[in-house]
Amino acid sequence: MLASHGSFPAGRGVLCRQGGEEQHLLPSPFLHRFALLTAASTLCLILAGALVVGNQAGLAVPDWPLSFGTWMPPMEGGVFYEHGHRMVATSVGALTIVLAAWIWRREPRRWVRRLAWLALGAVILQGVLGGITVLYRLPAPVSIGHACLAQLFFCLTLSLALFTSRSWDLASGSFEDAHAPSFRHLCAATSGAIFLQLVLGAALRHGVFDFQLHAVWAFVVACLVGWVVVRAMTDLPEQRPLQRLALSLGILIIVQIALGVASLLLRQTQDTAAAVPTQTLVWITTLHVAAGALALGISWVLTLLAFRRTRAHRSLAPMQQHAEKSPA
Repeated sequence: MLASHGSFPAGRGVLCRQGGEEQHLLPSPFLHRFALLTAASTLCLILAGALVVGNQAGLAVPDWPLSFGTWMPPMEGGVFYEHGHRMVATSVGALTIVLAAWIWRREPRRWVRRLAWLALGAVILQGVLGGITVLYRLPAPVSIGHACLAQLFFCLTLSLALFTSRSWDLASGSFEDAHAPSFRHLCAATSGAIFLQLVLGAALRHGVFDFQLHAVWAFVVACLVGWVVVRAMTDLPEQRPLQRLALSLGILIIVQIALGVASLLLRQTQDTAAAVPTQTLVWITTLHVAAGALALGISWVLTLLAFRRTRAHRSLAPMQQHAEKSPA
């Protein structure tokens, strides 16, 4: 089968050629659901990792890849969180292997297949970084990189879920965005800002940065998200999916800020002499991390759909054509 590795034609699926005749391969709903399962499992993995940090259980298991020399140690105390995190990570790795193989066998678009292999490479690297954090006793740069790579891997799994869905098989460039900055670029800038905020949050949890920088950048993120919501509701009246995603992102950022404030207040009232934080503080902080990951994921999907469903203003077309005709 020879496939045209481009985007889905409107409402038809992927254009392929077989035996000299054109055929259309519709996206597999089962593959899409499996990609969604992988993405949801990745979010659970981020949640499990946040519980490890919150319960200060990063070195509860001192060896890797085994746990106390076995595959299943007694799940007590911090071992429950640390080894439980490893079990979830192993499950996500297995799901990613199956997803990459499935996409390689079923998906005719070369760039989607390459993205699947990139996701597989990312989850392998994530496991290696997790092992390094244990063997070298939680070095801050590696621990921060481990946390940030988890967020990027989550975005990769969401991308694969989106690209294998029927919602991607819609008319592209159906809305002309005549404003500046364009909605697509505004969404991309917002996704970048949210990711940077997650980097700052990871650095804060590992004692590298103080709270002030994280709080200031949270204000910047809130302003960008608010701008995205306003633009979506006023400039995209016919793009209901984009509007729903933008509203969901706005609500989630409000929840995220509330969780962050609650976490800060609890830290100030907690007994500083206590060796272990209270479970209330642990869970609020963990939900704060998970909400941040979900906000990044929604913003990233919104960015991809914005680039898919909007097109540049027509006044830019002559400039683009002139650039294409210019000698290299």
